[in-house]
Formats: sequence, C-alpha cells, structure tokens
Amino acid sequence: MVDSSQSLLDGPESGPYHAAFAGNHLLSLEALYAPIAADMRAVDAVIRERLHSDVVLIRQVAEYIIGAGGKRLRPALVLFSAGALGYRGSDHRELAAVVEFIHTATLLHDDVVDESDLRRGNQTANALFGNAASVLVGDFLYSRAFQMMVSVGSMRIQQVLADATNTIAEGEVLQLLNCHNADVDVPQYLRVIRYKTAKLFEAAMRLGAILSGAPADIEEGLARYGMHLGTAFQLVDDVLDYSGEEEATGKHLGDDLAEGKPTLPLIHAMKHGSAEHAACVRHAIEAGGRDALPGVLAAIRASGALDETRRHAEAEARLALEAIAPLPPSTFRDSLVQLASFAVARDF
Repeated sequence: MVDSSQSLLDGPESGPYHAAFAGNHLLSLEALYAPIAADMRAVDAVIRERLHSDVVLIRQVAEYIIGAGGKRLRPALVLFSAGALGYRGSDHRELAAVVEFIHTATLLHDDVVDESDLRRGNQTANALFGNAASVLVGDFLYSRAFQMMVSVGSMRIQQVLADATNTIAEGEVLQLLNCHNADVDVPQYLRVIRYKTAKLFEAAMRLGAILSGAPADIEEGLARYGMHLGTAFQLVDDVLDYSGEEEATGKHLGDDLAEGKPTLPLIHAMKHGSAEHAACVRHAIEAGGRDALPGVLAAIRASGALDETRRHAEAEARLALEAIAPLPPSTFRDSLVQLASFAVARDF
C-alpha cells in the first residue's frame, strides 16, 4: 500500500489516465451515472421500502434526510464496481441501499456532534426535529442496514460492512480528539480522513467485487480506488469550506473553522505561511468560532493552501485511477475514471 503521507506529497504526475486531470470537460453526476441509471432508480425504491416503520417520527426524520438529496456517491460505487465486473444479480441494489443507510446515519450523528444547522442547503434534521430524534433515528438506520446486509446471506459482506462501520466510528472519535488541536500534522489528519470518510468508499467498491466473485487482486484494486477517491473527495471538501459558494455547497463558509477542525488548508497555512499568519490560524483553531475567519482566509490565500490541497487531492485521484487500470474496458470503468476527475474539479 502507498504510504499515506507520501501519496499526498509525492503522487505520480503522469500515468495511463493522466489526461483525466488535464482540463477535460467535467461531466455532471447525472451524465456520470447514466450507465447505472436504472439501478439507481431501483436503489431509491429499496430505500423507500426499507425506511418503513410503524413509528411515525422515524419515518419523518429518515425520509427528510434521505429526501434532502445528495450525490449518492457511495451507493453508486457499489453499482459501478459490480457492473465493471459483469455482475448479473440483484443483491448489489440491496447493498447499495445499505451503504446509503450507513452514510445517512453518520450524517445524522455528525450534525448533532458538530451542532450543524445547515446541510445541502436545508436545515439539518437535528435543527428541525431535535438532537434526541436525530441520534435515535441514526441508530434505527444503522440497525436497519444490518438487517438488510444479513438478508444477502454472505458472511464476508457482513464482515466488510461491520468493519467499515466500526472504523467510521473510530474516525469520528479521532476527529473529536483533534478538534481545537493546532498541532495536528498531515499523517494524523489523513488518518481521520481514511477512517471517517474513505473507509465507506472503500467498502462500497469492495462489495461489488465480492458479489462478482472477483479475484483477490482485482478486489484489492477496487478497494484502493475507493479509499483514494474518498480521500480526494474529502480534501476537496476541505478546500470548498474556505472557497465555496454557500448556495452551491449547502453549508456555511468556515464551518470547519467554527468547530476548531484542523483541516489540510489550515495545516498548510501554519507550516508555510508567515509567522503572523500561522499565529492567526493557530489561535482560530484553538478558539473555534468564525470571528477570525477573515484573517484565516488571508493566511490561506497568502500561503497557497487551497491550490496545494487540490494538488494533493489530484495525487490521490491518480492513485485511484492506477488501482483500476487492470479492469476490462466498459462504460462502468469509464464512469469510474470520470468520477475521479469530477472529485477534484467540482465546486460543490
């Protein structure tokens, strides 16, 4: 496996898919998802069916958060992985819904922990229904996801998803420990990303390989693709927290700063900025809040932190592409290639 810190700093500058980052037209997600459009509709139907509960509040909260939209990246990865390997069954739809339920449960819990009031341009569930309802409905989604994965009848799949869910929880705790700690370095920060975000991307890709009965080397390659793609997505999210338009990103500018999260742009600004700028960023992380946002933005701009973070994201995306190079040509593989380009070039 490529060393995490090295992959950020010394990612390959060329390779069989280098053109994917050379200014190609960025496709919309709708266009990227064209090969799996029918399966995505089927997954949405599964989600609606499995959300049913006799408890009205559970239905209200779950349908609100699911209905709020989102990129549906993780379930799409299950479908792309299975399609790229020629899977012909229907369990990939059930597992895509499982992955989306796990992701949604983490969002519900995240927003409570972070005291967030805006996600995807809408009120968060905790802002609308309260913290207690959000936490408990998140628990419902986790338990429903495990009911669904059992129905597939594969102990290996259950192990992958159970391990992923446990790792995500560890990542959440690591992030909590890192909050307001201005001494977090790149490897420590990457560990949080690998656990909290990239692990479910990795699991989603691995599920398609397991369903398809792929050889171990192909399965590991798909898993690496997911891990590097998830890391790239999170790094770009870090960029957008200091550069995105609220209308596009669906969150407040500087949310991470308000929570005292030392993300890569801040780590870079402290390491490569002036002493004055480094002190400003350090104080902002330790104190939290948005009062120091103008000074932090100035430090980020002066140090080139956002461009550097995007370059790091591109290095991760190139590693993702190299991992799927052995896949046979198909529209599914083409979409995975384009998705890596989308991950680093997007502005939402």
